[in-house]
Amino acid sequence: MFEQREGEIALTGDPATQSSDASLAYIGRIASPWKLREDCPKNMNAARERGGGATIVVDAPYRPGLAGLAGFSHVVVLSWFEQAPRNLIVQKPRHASDAKGVFALRSPARPNPVGLHVARIVSLDIETGRIELDAIDALDGTPVIDLKPYFASVDAFPDATRPGKDS
Repeated sequence: MFEQREGEIALTGDPATQSSDASLAYIGRIASPWKLREDCPKNMNAARERGGGATIVVDAPYRPGLAGLAGFSHVVVLSWFEQAPRNLIVQKPRHASDAKGVFALRSPARPNPVGLHVARIVSLDIETGRIELDAIDALDGTPVIDLKPYFASVDAFPDATRPGKDS
């Protein structure tokens, strides 16, 4: 699914096969229009531009944890990119002229393939565990590992800068 490109460096071992430090519980799954990796938007801006929305379905045991989330306009979704390779430590994105370390990229291929998505809540049904979102940049069926309310007062960085496209 992920081909290794010129300039990329793989770890000598695959973190997926090593003993774990933590145990994760999938709390639900993402239902999205994106069935294939090549069709999936690369970021939330692209997902919003393409439209389609998305739904998170939270599993029954975790639904009580949704209490109070209706008071928020946005949610931070942490997902687990279970199909992504975990052994690439330097990658060369198609859009970049140079290879970069994985921690300078938002690629799903990383030692711990955690996805980060900030989405607008369109609707919430605690009883069924359904959270309708404006968009998502994750494949259909992607596991959700956590949800957090988005607080614009503490989560936004109004003075944040972004390096140039090829930086």
